[in-house]
Amino acid sequence: MRVTLALPRELGPSEVSRWRALQESDPVYDNPFLSPEFTITVGELREVVQVAVLHDGPDIVGFFPFERHPLGIGKPVAAGLTDAQGLVCAKDLEIDAQRLIKDCGLAVYEFDHLVAGQPLMTARAERHPSPIIDLRDGYENYTRFLKDNSGKTYKSTLAKSRKLQREAGELRHDFAVTDLEPLHTLLGWKTDQYRRTGRTDRFAHQWIVELVERLLATRTDSFAGVLDMIYVDDRPVAGHFGVRTRTTLAGWFPAYDTQFAKYSPGLIHHLAMAERAAASGIEVIDMGRGQKEYKEKLKNGELEVAEGRVARASAGAGVHWMMRVPVRKARATVMAHPFLLRTADKALKTYGRLRSVISR
Repeated sequence: MRVTLALPRELGPSEVSRWRALQESDPVYDNPFLSPEFTITVGELREVVQVAVLHDGPDIVGFFPFERHPLGIGKPVAAGLTDAQGLVCAKDLEIDAQRLIKDCGLAVYEFDHLVAGQPLMTARAERHPSPIIDLRDGYENYTRFLKDNSGKTYKSTLAKSRKLQREAGELRHDFAVTDLEPLHTLLGWKTDQYRRTGRTDRFAHQWIVELVERLLATRTDSFAGVLDMIYVDDRPVAGHFGVRTRTTLAGWFPAYDTQFAKYSPGLIHHLAMAERAAASGIEVIDMGRGQKEYKEKLKNGELEVAEGRVARASAGAGVHWMMRVPVRKARATVMAHPFLLRTADKALKTYGRLRSVISR
């Protein structure tokens, strides 16, 4: 196997078509974060993005998108933002993971959402569930599942939707809109959420704002940015921005106006989004790894992703281990214990409240 390196913008139409064909040949790759359009768009904004093109004789048999950082440290494209990572390659292709990262000029490649079936998977990688809304049997069967398994949540969400409309006005749902104004409203809610809960505001980075705007404007037969919002009496209440393939919608940035919090607008929106998504051909909404209450209430299935690294014996890999691995293990310990997780979440929210007061 021969490996050549390219910037995303250097890929020609035939290479992009081959990438897309490989992606669509195996359901495990059916996630928009593994699509060529996503890597190309991020590459327009970040010079650290590269693509390893895998050749078997005259044939292209795989694509490995990654970011190159100092000391030969490799990361997924848009590391920290994406819920599906890895290479896209021909089925049953045998790949030596360490040889691959060597050919890419990397000392180590770290991942936290590596999709199943990857040759980059190591024995020490930690597996994690990634909850999904499975719509392959249709929206009606999905809601039937909710009634049988999350009946209280489903009924209370419908009741709150009716109450919201009685008290505030008629509900409207706009799906797959392309206007920037509602997108910026959504991002403003998300920024408030990050600050309120003590998290880092991703949209303080201008390149991430530009990325979302460019993805919103991206439309191909197999990839698109998807923005949808619900309104009450023409006032925006809740929404979501994500990206999709033909059949999978990646849950990415959901948020709502906290003035409507008592009505559970996030749950109201997710049910509305699932119905419209199913009607548009979406079979799976991947909500992404992470223990969130709304995901537990809405999921009817799970995928699996992994966290870990592939490393070669080198100084860069050693420095990376000292900087990252102990922290990752400590975080995994907290995430695995409900009491520790609740304590950490409470501490972050307290920090968020203090930060909001100080910034006024």
